[in-house]
Amino acid sequence: MWFFVLKRAASTLPVMLVVALVVFLMLRLTPGDPAVVIAGDQATAEQIARIRATLGLDLPLHVQFLTWMGQILKGDLGVSIFSNLPVTTLIGQRLEPTLVLTATTIVFSVLVAVPLGVLAAWKAGGWVDRLVMVFSVVGFSFPVFVLGYLLIYKFSLDLKWLPTQGYRSPFTDFQGFLRTITLPTITLGAIYVALVTRITRASVLEVLGEDYIRTARAKGQNERKVLFRHALKNAAVPIATVIGIGVALLIGGAVVTETVFNIPGLGRLVVDAILRRDYPVIQGLILVFSFTYILINMLIDVAYTVLDPRIRY
Repeated sequence: MWFFVLKRAASTLPVMLVVALVVFLMLRLTPGDPAVVIAGDQATAEQIARIRATLGLDLPLHVQFLTWMGQILKGDLGVSIFSNLPVTTLIGQRLEPTLVLTATTIVFSVLVAVPLGVLAAWKAGGWVDRLVMVFSVVGFSFPVFVLGYLLIYKFSLDLKWLPTQGYRSPFTDFQGFLRTITLPTITLGAIYVALVTRITRASVLEVLGEDYIRTARAKGQNERKVLFRHALKNAAVPIATVIGIGVALLIGGAVVTETVFNIPGLGRLVVDAILRRDYPVIQGLILVFSFTYILINMLIDVAYTVLDPRIRY
């Protein structure tokens, strides 16, 4: 097991290097100059050149990249061009809302999607199955920002049950946290629920046709035990896969969701940094998102070996 984990961890290093290179080049080769943004519209060419020299933007690309990589290896993601704060400090300030929103979305989605998928597989071809599939298609079809504004209109402006925006920490105001996190969690979780539901249904439906399921039913075991102990357990590998893959949806959706609901998380920080062309912040955030995604996929691979030990070999 440990050899498998170490091998998977080692395989992530080249991926992170490629991600870092692609992010660096994409930012440097796209139109726009942060020195011009900082200097303002009335700045002279000499002032812009001085700012570029201060930021190191006048150096050759390979020198800039090697300098940046050297800082990363020391745990330094750089300093924001506009706030003059370390990128790690900015990420630390915005980390809690994003982590909490992602965690509540995953918990909500799995608790809703897995039972729905099992139910749809159990009632395959019936009206329950069709209803669940329609729900999945609708969940996939709705853009995150559209669903967010619809929920705000109905539950905040019309019914006045929940606030329209903002964030409260669960560690200081738990009741306020529940009120502010409900709509963002449903908004961000809709597409995730749809994805997990469809895969759960397909996986469980395939397993339900196996001989051991017929044997379990022939022994007189109740249907709930057959579905959740035998069918769901043996269908867990593809479900775990899609849960891991779905993290990419959450990372992308968090940017939009935090903007719609004015949540001061990493998603909002990404948007602000892009608008300002704050290179160090953008690079640092994309690296953090990429590393998180790779780490979660590595954990999913490790979970495979627990769900099906044959995968180790």
